[in-house]
Amino acid sequence: MPVLRHAVLALCFLLPGLNAGGAEQSSLNITPAGSAEQIPATLIKPDGSGPYPAVVVLHDCSGLGPRSSGAPARWGQELVQQGYVVVIPDSFSTRGFADGTCFTAGNLATSVGNQVRAADAYGALSALRALPYVDGKHVGIIGGSHGGWTTLAAMVAPTGPRAPLADDKRDGFAAGIALYPSCGSRYGAWSATRAGEFGPPVSYHGTYRPIAPLLILIGEKDDWTPAEPCRQLAEASRAAGFPVDIKIYPGAYHSFDSDHQVRFDARRNNINAPNGRGATTGGNPAAWADAKKQVAEFFARYLKQQ
Repeated sequence: MPVLRHAVLALCFLLPGLNAGGAEQSSLNITPAGSAEQIPATLIKPDGSGPYPAVVVLHDCSGLGPRSSGAPARWGQELVQQGYVVVIPDSFSTRGFADGTCFTAGNLATSVGNQVRAADAYGALSALRALPYVDGKHVGIIGGSHGGWTTLAAMVAPTGPRAPLADDKRDGFAAGIALYPSCGSRYGAWSATRAGEFGPPVSYHGTYRPIAPLLILIGEKDDWTPAEPCRQLAEASRAAGFPVDIKIYPGAYHSFDSDHQVRFDARRNNINAPNGRGATTGGNPAAWADAKKQVAEFFARYLKQQ
């Protein structure tokens, strides 16, 4: 097998929690856009020679180690069964956060923030396009929580030629799905203002301008990444004519796509909490079932239809 410019296939391994039937799984190193470093990733492909559409799956703040929420594996399994090649980059392990960043004190923006991880996503996109069994024109991106925050950063249009990843985004992802993302951050021409250092946004400015269709799925009761900023972002984008849709699940909390009981953990980093700590997570079977349907239909519309 030849050495690829952005990816070197290595020995096969199984991502914990992933059972994708007869799918082929490999490890792979990807080179983030604009960087010389390499980070590990998991590559899963359906049986056959393709060409297949593909999806980059981004993990949440729990990472892909022993403390992982398992969400990337669950979504990877769903997508491979639907006929997509899947790449799941590991943005944390080789950067010193093998146990995730959910409880880490300090500012992570320069080490594993959403712009750093968006570069990881574009490195994964390049790696996929180098594979002969991938339809490089039809590659999407999906992520939850920290990965949803990153998805919004990866999907926002550059504000100028020197904006982050401006060159990569000229031929970027064909569609994106952000699960319970933080919509109160700055994304290009969109921003939100808080009353203090912590707490939910109190005002919103500008327009989120995606490079391709975007879907946001979020829980009504989410106290980690609240739904209201995402509703504001989506409504402003749609009013300006951009393809941004949102679905808010009644009664659902953060990580509604999990199989864990709902619980509050006071240790979690949470910029939307009054003191910057504490958030509720837990599964919601109805929301999870509908999210699978929404994801399947959305990606089929933009990644499979010619």
